[in-house]
Amino acid sequence: MGYMADNLTKEQRSKTMAKIKSKWTKQERTVHLCLNKKKIKHKMHPKIKGSPDLIIPEKKMAVFLHGCFWHSCKRCFVEPKSNRKYWINKINGNKKRDSKNKKVLVKNGWEVAVIWEHQIKRNLDKACCRLTK
Repeated sequence: MGYMADNLTKEQRSKTMAKIKSKWTKQERTVHLCLNKKKIKHKMHPKIKGSPDLIIPEKKMAVFLHGCFWHSCKRCFVEPKSNRKYWINKINGNKKRDSKNKKVLVKNGWEVAVIWEHQIKRNLDKACCRLTK
């Protein structure tokens, strides 16, 4: 794992982090529009156990849209240099929750798919097509 320098002050970082939303992120809006364009029926932010970002009901597929930093993508994750203990605990907690949520969904008969932030950025069409197979 590499390290990422933080070029912001603690106050600037705090303001930036406070603006991060948990619903209707840029990733979610982008995938939602792509699925609509492809006429793939889906529901965003469904209220089901396991809390996926979206579901495709006719395929009984639950989909998570993971940010590469927040969910520790093996391909893109760069460990922060500042406040390392906090971030490692936070990200490990996210990964533990991800695993628990996936198990709950599978137990309830859902197929689970994960689309990573870098996949959306690199080839949105391909990422969305994965959900139709």
